[in-house]
Amino acid sequence: MNTLNKENTKGFDVLGLSSAVLDNLTQLGLTQMTPIQELSLPLALKGQDLIAQASTGSGKTVAFGLPLVNKLEPLRLNVQALVLCPTRELADQVTLEIRRLARSTENIKVITLCGGVALRAQTQSLLHGAHVVVGTPGRILDHIERESLHLGAVQTLVLDEADRMLDMGFFDDIAKVIKKCAVKRHTMLFSATYPEGIDRLAAQFMTHPSTVKVQSQHDLSTLEQVYIEVDDSERFAVVEKILLHYKPESTLAFCNTKQQCRQLLNYLRVQGFSAAALYGELEQRERDQVMIQFANRSCNVLVATDVAARGLDVADLSAVINVDVSPDPQVHIHRIGRTARAGAKGLALTLASLDEMGFVGRIEEIQERESKWLKVEDLINKDSPSSPISLSSVSSPGAKGRPNSAPMVTLQIVGGRKEKIRAGDVLGALTGEAGFNKDQVGKINVNEFSTYVAVNAEIGKEAVKRLSEGKIKGRSVRVRLIGVDSKEFD
Repeated sequence: MNTLNKENTKGFDVLGLSSAVLDNLTQLGLTQMTPIQELSLPLALKGQDLIAQASTGSGKTVAFGLPLVNKLEPLRLNVQALVLCPTRELADQVTLEIRRLARSTENIKVITLCGGVALRAQTQSLLHGAHVVVGTPGRILDHIERESLHLGAVQTLVLDEADRMLDMGFFDDIAKVIKKCAVKRHTMLFSATYPEGIDRLAAQFMTHPSTVKVQSQHDLSTLEQVYIEVDDSERFAVVEKILLHYKPESTLAFCNTKQQCRQLLNYLRVQGFSAAALYGELEQRERDQVMIQFANRSCNVLVATDVAARGLDVADLSAVINVDVSPDPQVHIHRIGRTARAGAKGLALTLASLDEMGFVGRIEEIQERESKWLKVEDLINKDSPSSPISLSSVSSPGAKGRPNSAPMVTLQIVGGRKEKIRAGDVLGALTGEAGFNKDQVGKINVNEFSTYVAVNAEIGKEAVKRLSEGKIKGRSVRVRLIGVDSKEFD
């Protein structure tokens, strides 16, 4: 197994790529390879089957996307590459990244096939052909069984976040899909952890795979890891104390169970926090809206299970709270790796009961470092000189009268790509006829049938009113506030 545990400084120019590909990478801001890219790209570009262990945020999409795109034949309009992902959110991210990587090659068509979207629309897209398909195993299998998707020409197969697909019970679906692919193909498997099912997949569907691993994705100088001993009965109260103490702008709180997620969400909302949750029983529409609100700062705290949060990649995540200790130390490493990225400062707090000390010991072994502990009574006013950790660079004071109020709210506009609405149209409507300033508008997400736009919380009600009275692209639109704080504006 090839391993790497340091940052590297190699550029993509050592890989023998064409000048067009290198120019495109430069335009995308990709000049230096990440550790997982340095290890995997030389092998993958040669067509070597590959098992790569790397977490979200490590640059793995480029690690498999670049070889995938490099092998495509634009004049052959059939499915030449398939990427399987555990969730729709991750599939959407992968699709966008592959499209970016394919800019150096003309007329490459990438289609996403996931649940939560009508089968008929996806079938129509497939009728016009595609070079790359990205999707979840269940929906891919649906199209195979309906004979709207044919994989006999697949040259590249990628299993992204294979461990989570196995955790979600997708092994049989994955196996059925792979059996429909060309026997002679290039197969790459990426996984944050290495459960037993990985070996089963490799033995059945890969040919002499090479294995690479990046041992650490964290710069421990910017990631502050702290443990707090708690009784089970006080976990939620301690989470509240943490949020009041550090006031992080965005917090991802991990629970081991869906029930714990729901209970913590209810507790935080009663205490006045701007919180939402992700767990397996949510409908896709609800899940999409939660993801959008957390990413655009309309929600400060996201409570989630590990499986539900897979594929969630939020820039500048201030803090991670492990409400429960994960029994799997690799899962713990993956959790805390969501913060302190790209040189930013981050905080990872783990609540541990006496019954969980064995799990903590396993984490210490894999990290090869002793844990730093904080007492509950140390969670006092953040500005106190006795506060043991300072995260002033990633903290915000919150709104007056609310303990941790989100700075933004989210507006939903009925109408999206189907109505030819673009982000620029929405921004223009808000800063033009509606009369708002550009700096009062945040992220704009245009989906197939809906558009979501974040605006400063103090203008939420007025923004709904003015957009509803005005027009976007010459048409009247319906607008409403969504999310955890929308009730304030009813």
